[in-house]
Amino acid sequence: MDIKSQLEKIISGEVSDDKDVIIKNSEDTSIFHIEPNCVVFPKHVTDIKTLVNFANQNKGEVSLTARSAGTDMSGGPLTSSVVVSFTEHFNKIISVDDKQAITEPGVYYRDFEKETLKHGVILPSYTASKELNTVGGMVANNSAGEKSLTYGKTERYVRSLKVVLSDGNEYEFHKLKRAELEVKKSLDTFEGQIYRDVDWIIHENIDLLRNEKPIVSKNSAGYSLWNVWDESDDTFDLTQLFVGSQGTLGLITEITFDLLKPKNKSRMLVMFLRPKHFSKLGEIINAVLEFKPESFESYDDKTFNVMLRVFPKLFMKLGGNPFKLAYDFWPEMKLIMTGGIPKLVLMAEFVGDDEEEVCDRARQAEASIKKEFSLATHITKSMAESNKYWTIRRESFKLLRENVHGKHTAPFIDDLSVHPKYLPEFLPKLYAILEEYNLIYTVAGHVGDGNFHIIPLMDFSRPDFIKIIKELSDRVYTLVGEYHGSITGEHNDGLIRTPYLHKIFSDEMLRMFVKVKDIFDKDRIFNPHKKVDADESVLETAVKRETPA
Repeated sequence: MDIKSQLEKIISGEVSDDKDVIIKNSEDTSIFHIEPNCVVFPKHVTDIKTLVNFANQNKGEVSLTARSAGTDMSGGPLTSSVVVSFTEHFNKIISVDDKQAITEPGVYYRDFEKETLKHGVILPSYTASKELNTVGGMVANNSAGEKSLTYGKTERYVRSLKVVLSDGNEYEFHKLKRAELEVKKSLDTFEGQIYRDVDWIIHENIDLLRNEKPIVSKNSAGYSLWNVWDESDDTFDLTQLFVGSQGTLGLITEITFDLLKPKNKSRMLVMFLRPKHFSKLGEIINAVLEFKPESFESYDDKTFNVMLRVFPKLFMKLGGNPFKLAYDFWPEMKLIMTGGIPKLVLMAEFVGDDEEEVCDRARQAEASIKKEFSLATHITKSMAESNKYWTIRRESFKLLRENVHGKHTAPFIDDLSVHPKYLPEFLPKLYAILEEYNLIYTVAGHVGDGNFHIIPLMDFSRPDFIKIIKELSDRVYTLVGEYHGSITGEHNDGLIRTPYLHKIFSDEMLRMFVKVKDIFDKDRIFNPHKKVDADESVLETAVKRETPA
C-alpha cells in the first residue's frame, strides 16, 4: 500500500518519505529507532480529520502517531506507520493574557514563555528540556519539572482541549458540573457515548481506583482515571484523561492553559549528607518541607564525581572566571577536604516577593535541620550562586555523556517515583541493585517528590545490552511496586515502560486501561502499543544497534 501517494491526494499539508525526514522522525531521546512509513505535516484541523478518516478506512494498515519536538525519552512518538508532525504548521499562540493562554500543540515552550512573560506569568510545569520541548508534548506526557513540588504537573494547568477523536470529528473538553455532564451523557452521538462509558467505569470501580492510585505526588503511568471525577465538587473533566495519554486517545489540536505569576526573590539552602544521615533522610526531607520550599532537588555523589571529572567544561558553563569560581565552590572544596565527597546533596529553593522573608525562611530551615541532624549546609547569597547548583544538577551528566567515548545515554529506569517517607529504605536497595551491573550512572531528581532520574551511560553494541535493560527494569520496577510508587513520575510509559505497568497496577486495573482505550479508539488507529497492548518485541527489534552520534 502506497500510503504517501494516497495521502498527498487528500490533504493540504506536506507528506514526506525523504530519507532525512524519515531518519529524523525515527528516533526521540529513547533507546529506540523505528522508521515511519511517512511523515505528514497537517496544515489545519481539516487535514487532521481527513487523516483520521483515512486511518479508519485502512484499519490494521494505517495508524497515526502525533509528534512535536521529539524530546520524549520513552519511545512515545515512534511508529512504523504514519507520524503526524505538529511543529511545522500547528505552531501558533492564539491568545495570551495574565491568566490564560490559548495555543496550538506544536508551539515550543521557549517561544510560549517569551509571550507569557510579557504578561508577567508562566506555565510552571516546565521541564528541564524547556528550551527544546513543545507545549503539546508537555500535555501528552503530563510533564513536570523543578517547580512541580509547589505548583504541580501540567494536568493542573490544562483548562480545556480541542481534540480530533477516532470518529473524525473535533470536540472541546473542559470541566463540567453534574448538570452539564448529564446533558453530555444524553447525547445520541460518539461524544455522548464516551461520557456515558467513562462515567460508568469510574463510578463502578471507584474503590479500585482509590486503592490502585500510586502513593506519590507525581505519576504519568497509565490513564489518569482517578483525576477525571472530583468528588469534592462533583465535577467531571475529561481533559485529565487526555493529559498524559501520549496521543493514544485522539489528536490534540488546541490547548487552553491556566498561568500564574512567578515569585521574583529566592535563596537556596544546600545540604550535604553523609552515609550516616541516610537513615534520617525521610525526616530531613519532611523537616525542610515544613518551611515550604518552591523546589527541592537532589543529586548524588556520582553526580558530584561527574562534576569533578568534567570540571573544565562545567567551568565554562558557569562563566569561566577562575577566581569567582574558586570562591563559589569553596563550601564544596572545604567539605571534601574535611570529610570527602557528600553522599547526597539536597537543594531547597525558597522564593517569594519579599527578599527578607525569603532569607528568613531559608535561615529557619537551616537552623532546624542543623539542630536536629547535624548537617553541613550552605545558603546561597544570590541567584548567580544558586545557578551554580542548578548547573551541576542540569548539566554535569550531559557533559559526561558528551565526553565518554563509546557510551551513550540509555534511559529505561529514568523516572521512578516513591513517597519521600520510604526513601531511607528504598534508596539503599536501589543502589544495591544498580551496583551489581558496574554501570556509569547518576541518580538525580526531585527529592521533595521522591522522583528520581537514573540514566546509565552504556555501549549500545555490547552483547548483553538488552539483557541488562530487561533485568534492571524488572528488578527496579518490582522494588518501586513494593513501595506503592510509580515507574514514571514525568516521562510517561511509551514503548519502554508499557510492558512494566503490571509492576505497579493489578490485572484488574490494567483491564480498565484497555477499556478506556476501547472507548476512545477501539480500532487502534492512535499511537498503538503505548499505555496498552504492550509490544515487548521492540527490545529485540527496535533498539538502536549503532550508537547514536
